[in-house]
Amino acid sequence: MDVTLLGTGAPAGLPRPDCPCAACAAAQGENARAATALLVDGALLLDLTPGAAFAAARAGHSLTGVRQVLLSHPHDGPAVEVPAGLPQPGRVPDGRELALLTGHRVRAVAMDSPGTGYAVSGPDGQRLLYLPPGGAPAGLEEPAETYDLVLADVVGRPDALARLRAVGAVGPTTDVVAVHLGHDVPPGPELARRLSAAGARAVPDGTTLVVGSYEDVPDVPRRTLVLGGARSGKSLEAERRLEAFPEVLYVATGGSRNGDTEWAARVCAHRERRPGSWRTVETCDLVPLLKDDGPALLVDCLSLWLTDAMDAVGAWDDAEWADGGERALRDRVRELTEAVRGTRRTVVAVSNEVGSGIVPATASGRRYRDELGRVNAAFAGECEQVLLVVAGQALVLRG
Repeated sequence: MDVTLLGTGAPAGLPRPDCPCAACAAAQGENARAATALLVDGALLLDLTPGAAFAAARAGHSLTGVRQVLLSHPHDGPAVEVPAGLPQPGRVPDGRELALLTGHRVRAVAMDSPGTGYAVSGPDGQRLLYLPPGGAPAGLEEPAETYDLVLADVVGRPDALARLRAVGAVGPTTDVVAVHLGHDVPPGPELARRLSAAGARAVPDGTTLVVGSYEDVPDVPRRTLVLGGARSGKSLEAERRLEAFPEVLYVATGGSRNGDTEWAARVCAHRERRPGSWRTVETCDLVPLLKDDGPALLVDCLSLWLTDAMDAVGAWDDAEWADGGERALRDRVRELTEAVRGTRRTVVAVSNEVGSGIVPATASGRRYRDELGRVNAAFAGECEQVLLVVAGQALVLRG
């Protein structure tokens, strides 16, 4: 089963008409995208968008063999005229199945928002799933048969992937291709990096995919350290890396700090940003979590873990530091990094980068700065990927 992507963009396309944003300004050449539409084996057209016939011609195809045109958009999608010779576009009711004379079967998948998803089975048994912009499947049953290809709004609805992974509909060999791409994410390398972290990829308009053939599915790093300064966007970056995966355990090392209203507001903002399916545990005891099997861990953050560890060994007192405190802290850091090295879980950890700022005025402040630098270096040494976030922009230092 062949799928030609006549477009891969959001309904308004990319660049959007009359939009002055930086993403639209950079969306040229291969990064320019028409509204998403799929041509399956030349017989089935999913979403009819402006210029579909010209897009097909540019990709070396014709729409003369199309026997069915189905719409996925919440209403009728972009306003278009139906080219001469094409069947009138329609929509399959949720849960109903359509059999084509070509041997394809199309089942309408219910969404959690307006719109229709389509599961298409080819004559030889290959399976693809196409989801509308802004939509995620509703009422999935476990276990589900794994799709060979999934085309979805990965950027706008990463939780759709999480739901599909949770029931087995997306597996390790599923080719996940992001469509409905708009100006919410910068094009080019930054888009590729974000999608890769979710185990997905993007392709240019006009690309033909062979469903069921082996694809080099992006390898999601199992251990990642995200560094950054205050309000740099490091926590958001860390959360983004796991929002397409189910059953994430969020490990908050800062505690509740009873009575600190400013801290409570920070904690509340983080919680509201996280998917509802994530669980949260407040602890600095990271080693047992790393040694256990289980869902992905998001540790936020190592800076507060270090504060707790330095409290425990009396690191703020010069006498205690010299009389075994330093050695005890080194042992704690070594135990943590050994647990990271041996863990079987996916781990994303956040830490502050404080070595580039003002030199602290106190000996204890300088000690904390130095020890955090050592913790970050030791932890980074055990990670497949290390990122530095500056002004909301992630720079890849490793991986």
